[in-house]
Amino acid sequence: MIRAKLWFRCAAMHDPVTPVVAQPALVGWEAKKRRVDLTIERAFNGEELVRRMKGWVTTDPVKVTEVVKKYGKLKVLDDRELVIEIDDEENVHKLEGELLDNFGNEVDIEVIKRT
Repeated sequence: MIRAKLWFRCAAMHDPVTPVVAQPALVGWEAKKRRVDLTIERAFNGEELVRRMKGWVTTDPVKVTEVVKKYGKLKVLDDRELVIEIDDEENVHKLEGELLDNFGNEVDIEVIKRT
């Protein structure tokens, strides 16, 4: 299993950026006829986190997700860090090539070295 970070170009500063979960989403309910004092805290999954980047990065995150899903799986590690889990090195190279073909230098990946 190979893990890689997914980097986008920031629409404002054009620096490479990757989304992280700074705080889990807090979901509650509003009832029509009574008060509901119930909330749940839940982290985003990988695809949800990437979709939240729309407008903040120079590419369409949904299209990036579609390409990534051909070769690996988007995951959030430790409820914070976005990574792509890829089965083998061949798929890493294929993903890099397809990202380059589709998005130029607007999206790239960085393999995380195991320590």
